[in-house]
Amino acid sequence: MTKRDQQPGKKGKSWLKKLNAWLHLWLGLASGLIVFIVSITGCIFAFQQEITEVIKKDMLFVTPQSTPTLPPSVLQEKAQAAIGKDKPILYMTFYREPDRAWEFSAYKEGNEKAITLFGSVDYYKGVFVNPYTGAVTGIQDYKRDFFVIVKYIHWSLLLNHPIGAQIVGWSTLIFVILLITGLILWWPKKWTKSTRQQSFKIKWSANFKRVNYDLHNVLGFYSMLLALVLAFTGMVWAFKWFEATVYVIAARSTTPPERKTFKSDTTLQLSTNGLDIAYNYLLKEMPEAKRFGASAPAPDASAPIYMSGYYGKETYYDRDDFQFDKNSGKMLYRQTASDKNAGEKLINMNYDIHVGAIGGLPGKILAFIISLICASLPITGLLVWLNKGKKQSKAEKKTMPSAATV
Repeated sequence: MTKRDQQPGKKGKSWLKKLNAWLHLWLGLASGLIVFIVSITGCIFAFQQEITEVIKKDMLFVTPQSTPTLPPSVLQEKAQAAIGKDKPILYMTFYREPDRAWEFSAYKEGNEKAITLFGSVDYYKGVFVNPYTGAVTGIQDYKRDFFVIVKYIHWSLLLNHPIGAQIVGWSTLIFVILLITGLILWWPKKWTKSTRQQSFKIKWSANFKRVNYDLHNVLGFYSMLLALVLAFTGMVWAFKWFEATVYVIAARSTTPPERKTFKSDTTLQLSTNGLDIAYNYLLKEMPEAKRFGASAPAPDASAPIYMSGYYGKETYYDRDDFQFDKNSGKMLYRQTASDKNAGEKLINMNYDIHVGAIGGLPGKILAFIISLICASLPITGLLVWLNKGKKQSKAEKKTMPSAATV
């Protein structure tokens, strides 16, 4: 349309609005497939804990008994014998719930130059043991577990680090730009009753094109804030610079958190296992903790035992971290949740916020819904663009002169 063809008094779009629309379109087309994959896998992963507990109930749960649980060191030996000495146990999880089997995990990295994560992981197994009897209830191969694979797709498209994580990270950053440019496109020129209805409501009685348009605009607006939260928490894992930025903003300091490491006394040769003493200490010191995590004692004689007590059933941020002497079981260091600065607390919360677990079941449901909407936006946006192209093609055909008038 030329200036002569424009209606008097009607202004065209400013170059800023045109640039915004152009960025929204082409960035959306460039990142749409990755955004869809990341969003839909996040949607699937939202209830992995609940689904796994139902499907693998016999492996994860045991019949509670009145007798005390066996010492962790004894259960570790049982798990090690079940998985084989060639796969040393590296991490253990002890549950306060009387009907839970305890887990002992073994992990080893594979070829660091492998293209996929399957090649970069040699093995990743979990042994579940009845804490009362020492009987093995099951061995889980996490390398081929459905939800672990879904998590790897979500995290890095199954590609080895850092290639896959960077692709996902930059696509997520583009998605943040799309949310902002989309809000600008959504914003009505005038706030009238008609524009409010169009902006905040989906007209389900309209034709498919209009419903699809509303699904993209209206759902995009309603989900924007929480979608930004999911995007930012995802970017914390993808980019070290972004994690550092989040820490600095929250902690109001550029000084990284202090990492204290203590050593075990190598002159002690006690017959009692230090892991068992440390565990009994945690039971008394943290009566409200729901579960405990412990690293297996390292071969280094001076290395401490690292343990954590978690106050939440599934969350990781609300915890106290400990170091114990591996020989005597003496507590060497304790850092409570309140000892950490705001930056440490926020970084520790990152996973729990990202999966919605910080809000319990309602938080997971919300994360599921927002992830589903985020997965739909590339699809509805593509359909809006295709329908707009068809509309323009029809308009051009109508305005073309016929053979009789040439």
